[in-house]
Amino acid sequence: MRKTQMAGLTPAHFLWQVSDRIAVIRLNRPERKNPLTFDSYAELRDTFRALAHAEDVDVVVLASNGGNFCSGGDVHEIIGPLVGMEMPELLAFTRMTGDLVRAMIHCNKPVIAAVEGICVGAGAIMAMAADLRLAAPSARAAFLFTRVGLAGCDMGACAMLPRIVGQGRAAELLYTGRVLAAEEGERWGFWNSLHEDVEAAAMALARQVAAGPVWAHGITKTQLMQEWNMGLDQAIEAEAQAQAICMKTRDFERAYRAFVARERPVFEGN
Repeated sequence: MRKTQMAGLTPAHFLWQVSDRIAVIRLNRPERKNPLTFDSYAELRDTFRALAHAEDVDVVVLASNGGNFCSGGDVHEIIGPLVGMEMPELLAFTRMTGDLVRAMIHCNKPVIAAVEGICVGAGAIMAMAADLRLAAPSARAAFLFTRVGLAGCDMGACAMLPRIVGQGRAAELLYTGRVLAAEEGERWGFWNSLHEDVEAAAMALARQVAAGPVWAHGITKTQLMQEWNMGLDQAIEAEAQAQAICMKTRDFERAYRAFVARERPVFEGN
């Protein structure tokens, strides 16, 4: 499929910036703690779908804005209208929100969440769908669906969250909707690490990842997701095939020649 350039993207419902092949996305309603709307859901989904074919972006950072990450679906612009919808419309909406998670998982780029403050509902799902999650001490994550009379099984939460924090802890969070504070979240493995300046830490990590073999990173992301549904024998065979493919890349050769020359390899993503 034809590759695209995305640095010049001008989204209507979130902020977008590309520098050094790192795209930074921020929801842009800081006065309301950055809630999602029908339109921002759809635009985010479409952007992550397009990122799978972007040749000028290697890593994505989901950043906070105004001291908060995301307060979930907007009560007035999403929750209110949903109450009046019939089943076909409701199912179209829930499938669209799930498609955002699918697009993040299949965008072929490592995604890093840099979370400050409020990270609840669909915001917590977006953070969970990222490959790596860094948090500030102010971060507060919660899966609030039961608080509004819904099940905890939203946007893939019952599949993803147990794999991150374990079945019992996931069940507690999804049944109660309680807040997971930053330090507890780090102990549980929900956050990879805590940082006073979480955005600076996320950007440093993004630059480190972007300097690596980015084509091979895409293979790693694919295998991390696909191997959820494999037995060990299948996984070992799938990884054998994936690694053999990576051994045909120029980056593998570049790393070897740099090692022989006692130099640091410079990867080019092919």
